[in-house]
Amino acid sequence: MNKYEAEFSNLVRSFRKKHMGKGPSKISTTFCKKWAICEMEGNLSPVEKFIATADEGKQMLKAARTEMVKEMYRKNPPVEMEEFLQCKFVDLFVDIDIERDFGISVFVFDEDIEEKFSSK
Repeated sequence: MNKYEAEFSNLVRSFRKKHMGKGPSKISTTFCKKWAICEMEGNLSPVEKFIATADEGKQMLKAARTEMVKEMYRKNPPVEMEEFLQCKFVDLFVDIDIERDFGISVFVFDEDIEEKFSSK
């Protein structure tokens, strides 16, 4: 993870804290072409971990941590990320493994950020 990917990770963490009340405890970001791929650990709060002890709770949390997160970014465009990368946010793909408390988010931008930030 280079310094730009590390800074992007910090932006993701602060965005999640601001809009969800809690950010992941660990984020690792990799730029790949137009994608910023963020692997995240420690996403769930203690209450969410308790809810996940029931099967229905796991299903509810997975929906909340995927669809609701995507909706959060649609309603609150990540302006700080766009300003940092100097390109436009296009889409977001999200998945989480509730049992492992491991999530992945793939941010899609309108430019090749890997090329833009790999040689700097």
